[in-house]
Amino acid sequence: MSNTENGDQAFRKTDLLGRQPEMTYGGALSFLRRRYSRELDGVDVAVSGVPYDGAVTYRPGARLGPRAMRAASVQLAELKAFPFGFDPFDTLAVVDYGDCFVDPHHPETIVEAVEAHITTLLNAGVFPLTLGGDHFIAYPILRAIAAQHGPVALIHFDAHPDTWDDDGERLDHGSMFLRAKTEGLIDISRSCQVGIRTYNDSDHGFDILSAPWVHRHGVDATIAAIRERVGPGKVYLTFDIDCLDPAFAPGTGTPVAGGLSSAQALDIVRGLDGLDLVGADVVEVSPAYDVSEITAIAAATIAHDILCLLALKKGAVAKPVGRLR
Repeated sequence: MSNTENGDQAFRKTDLLGRQPEMTYGGALSFLRRRYSRELDGVDVAVSGVPYDGAVTYRPGARLGPRAMRAASVQLAELKAFPFGFDPFDTLAVVDYGDCFVDPHHPETIVEAVEAHITTLLNAGVFPLTLGGDHFIAYPILRAIAAQHGPVALIHFDAHPDTWDDDGERLDHGSMFLRAKTEGLIDISRSCQVGIRTYNDSDHGFDILSAPWVHRHGVDATIAAIRERVGPGKVYLTFDIDCLDPAFAPGTGTPVAGGLSSAQALDIVRGLDGLDLVGADVVEVSPAYDVSEITAIAAATIAHDILCLLALKKGAVAKPVGRLR
């Protein structure tokens, strides 16, 4: 017998907490089946997309990334979170805020549009978790974050340092973190980059944990180095999916051999509990180059696990089962 109370939580659910049964293969899509809403009263986290890819330097398509991550999140919405052993939505009030409206035909409006979008969430006291889009979107997000919190530590997962020369005006997903440093949006003394495997003449003050370093020293050493670097202050986490090796993330615009595995990346992210996160993004999923959704699934899982870190911070209790270490 069918239950008319179940399904289509994306538009039928009324409560912010908890969840109802869904068909993984059916129903209205939202990220992790959370309710679509622009009402922010009582909301802890707003997940939103920024479907912009006009700043890419190689293959386009990341404008379809938010849609792909929402579709790939269906199984993650079905069971308790692994390895945490809890339902994050018992503790954390999360909505899918929909997408920031951007006009690619007027690129001069992009920075202002994204910054205003994130500022609306921050002014409501809501944590912004953003699905990209190309990595340039992190720049206007950081402008909004810094206006609210001052310079923050940046934990940057990527194949590329994204600190090549910038004239202060260009829309380029390979230069915006140098601009963020120059404009004082990030505290470079507390910032680190993980998984880097492309060359730049300067580290610009970042602590760079390259992909070969991570492979040689392992997950635990990487977690320890990140935590030591960022310390107790406010942190923004940005995850470019090309941090993963193309074997694990072919669906991205600028793939680079030698990257992290999805298992390594997830283990590192899960080890960042307790940090004072004030925002996060997962970017550069380009589904036209994906294979069987493996890139989108990895990206959705990273975003899901960031939510689990926030649930832990709010009081959720992990109850892992089995040998995890």
